[in-house]
Amino acid sequence: MIACARHILVKTAAEAEKLKKRIQQGEDFAKLAKKYSQCPSGKKGGDLGEFRPGQMVKAFDQVVFKKPILEIHGPVKTQFGFHLIQTLYRN
Repeated sequence: MIACARHILVKTAAEAEKLKKRIQQGEDFAKLAKKYSQCPSGKKGGDLGEFRPGQMVKAFDQVVFKKPILEIHGPVKTQFGFHLIQTLYRN
């Protein structure tokens, strides 16, 4: 299986929740990722490209490979911080 996802990484759950609300109200995920994400992928709008199970940390994988695609999931806590994750496709 392979998936493509994008994410926004921030330090606190509260910050992630605020960004999630903004996305749900129609703000652009990629623009918010560029402005707020602490991951280098933020420069690409949070795009992580394609990856397989096991390439990301477990909590991240659980969302990408098991939750519905195109929805905004999170905040998801990992050792890196709190993520908002959107799986673009899976096959």
